[in-house]
This record gives sequence, C-alpha cells and structure tokens, in this order.
Amino acid sequence: MKRLSLTIAAAVLALPLGAQVAPTRTTVPDLVELQPFMHVAYIPVGADLSTVKFESVKAVKVATKTSSITSASYCDQGYREPGGSIFCPSVQDEYLVPAYQVTYSYRAPAMGSDESGNTRFTFSVNMRPEDLDPAVLQTVSTGKINRVAAAEDFKITTSRGFDQRVVIDDQKSTFCDGRYTDGGWVHLYVRCEDTVAYKTVAVPSDYITVKVDPVSSPAAVAALEPIQPKAARATRSGD
Repeated sequence: MKRLSLTIAAAVLALPLGAQVAPTRTTVPDLVELQPFMHVAYIPVGADLSTVKFESVKAVKVATKTSSITSASYCDQGYREPGGSIFCPSVQDEYLVPAYQVTYSYRAPAMGSDESGNTRFTFSVNMRPEDLDPAVLQTVSTGKINRVAAAEDFKITTSRGFDQRVVIDDQKSTFCDGRYTDGGWVHLYVRCEDTVAYKTVAVPSDYITVKVDPVSSPAAVAALEPIQPKAARATRSGD
C-alpha cells in the first residue's frame, strides 16, 4: 500500500506546473428508434418488375432500436485509424421482437463493381405475427412451404415517387465567358464574376417503392367487417 501511494505521488509531481487532469467522461448509449415493419422496400428503376418473384417467408427476430456507444478512451486518441473504426461508435441492435421475413427476388442490370455480373437480386420486408393469417403462421411453423401457394398469401404494389433536388436556376444565373487553360476554366475578363442561383425541383426518384401486404390479415379482416346492430329485446306490454 505504501509503495502504491509513493507511485501516485510521483506521478502527480511529474505533471507540469499548472497542468490539470482531464476528468473521466462516461459513455451514455444513444438509442435510435427503428421502423422495421413498414412493409416497404426500394429497388433501382432499371429493375425488371415482371421478374419479381416470391422466394420465402421465415420466422426471425428484428430490432426495434439500436444503441450506439462512443468509447471516449479510444475514439479521442490521436493514433486511432484516420479512416474511422468499427469501435467509434459501437452500434448494437436492441429490443429484439418476433417477426416474419418475406423475401422476393428480381432481375436488374449488373452493378458496375460486380465482376461476376450478377443480375439476380433480392429484397425483404418484415411483418408482425398478428399481420399474418393463422394458416400462414401454421405453414411456416411446419417448415414445409409451397412457394407457389405461399405467394398467393401476399400482394405487392409498386410506385415511383419524386425526390426533391437542388439544381442551378439557369434563368437567374449568369456565367462569364472564358476558356480552358492548363485544365482550368479562366474568365476572359478578370473583373467578371459568376452569379449562381439555385432552386429546388421535384424529379423522378431513382428507386421504385415496392409495398408488400398480406392478402388476408386478421387486422384487415376485422377492420372490414361491418358492425352488426344489436337485436332489440322483445318486451311484453306492461313490463
């Protein structure tokens, strides 16, 4: 114990005059809410919608939140990786709940970075157990799924929306005359300055929205059932 006290005292004396010891920072996890049950996926505009095909439905567990923790003792160090690290911050799935994952495949042009030239892709959506018909749940639990029959338990709808983008407003912008010199654009008149104005426009999205819904979910059936009027109780005169 005496040796430990002498070591601490020596460390304190070794600090420069007026130096302060930085307080220890605690790490508090940041929770982010997720929306795993939107029944929506996005595929590129170049996809062939006629090739969209049901592949599978299986029981899974999905996260409804994620927690990210930044380790101050590591992430604030000057010697850590300049390009970032998987430990800064550390992201983990939280609050796992039961779900059913429905997967479809489709064909689209191969990605430029894919040397194998693959043209077959997949997308998946998650559904709550109460979204599906009990017969579908029973079939999935047995593990014996007929893909053709199972495909009829779901329907897909597609749409292409619009994105808001900022572009140059040609009508309100003026550009000086110039020419390329040594690979750079140089104004013919030194005192001329470009005036650039921008505007926001709606342009067709680069992605197609695919929505997958169960054909007959208990919740949907209950919502469509008409409310039956209660039968009037017959009474005798004098009651």
